[in-house]
Amino acid sequence: MYENILVETHGRVGLVKINRPRQLNALNTATLRELVQAIGAFEQDAAIGAMVITGNERAFAAGADVAEFQQTTLAELMKGLRADQYEVLRKGRKPLIAAVSGFAYGGGCELAMICDLIVASETARFAQPEINLGIMPGGGGTQRLTRQVGKYLAMEMILGGRVLSAWEAQHHGLVNRVVPVELYLEEALELAQTIASRAPLAARLARDAVSRAQDMSLENGLGLERSNFLIAFGSKDKQEGTTAFVEKRKPEWKGE
Repeated sequence: MYENILVETHGRVGLVKINRPRQLNALNTATLRELVQAIGAFEQDAAIGAMVITGNERAFAAGADVAEFQQTTLAELMKGLRADQYEVLRKGRKPLIAAVSGFAYGGGCELAMICDLIVASETARFAQPEINLGIMPGGGGTQRLTRQVGKYLAMEMILGGRVLSAWEAQHHGLVNRVVPVELYLEEALELAQTIASRAPLAARLARDAVSRAQDMSLENGLGLERSNFLIAFGSKDKQEGTTAFVEKRKPEWKGE
């Protein structure tokens, strides 16, 4: 079904692997289109509660496919904006985790930052080196990176080509955790399984509130939180969760 990715299910977790090892998993148009299709399918599958995107140990995604870029005209780029595909992934309803090892450069770094959580191996490297090609980040890199690591470090990475190690990325709040390379995917899947076991509606509403927090004033953010809390409080899952707690049993979530 897919030429550039591999798709698996692990319990309630959907796993998508970028599978272009000869190109260090560089993101061409076809790969991004397949990522959107696969994640969209998991979004529609009620049996899936969370998703993981990964590459391989050597590269999560080493940026855009430069060979494709070299042949792409401005008109062609504008007809199929890559940024639009990133936004489709970002606006999904279910939690999305990036399992990063090796290179996460350019579009690969931007793809990881779209995700809700990032688990990195000790070999992970994050960079936005587009300026070396005479261009600049176009998939959200200037905005998301600045919000995560601050203006000055973002400037150094985007203008000066600085590469962050996994440990530096964790220090600056860009990743959640750093683990040995042989464990990074297992760790990401375990985290996804934990999240997928939670009440689906509550997880969706909480994710929405946290994701939008950086783009809102505190007052508006608190208003959104209150609204989402009331929706969760009126749900069947709230009744099931509180009843299960009192009865000392495992809740059976319905996502309603």
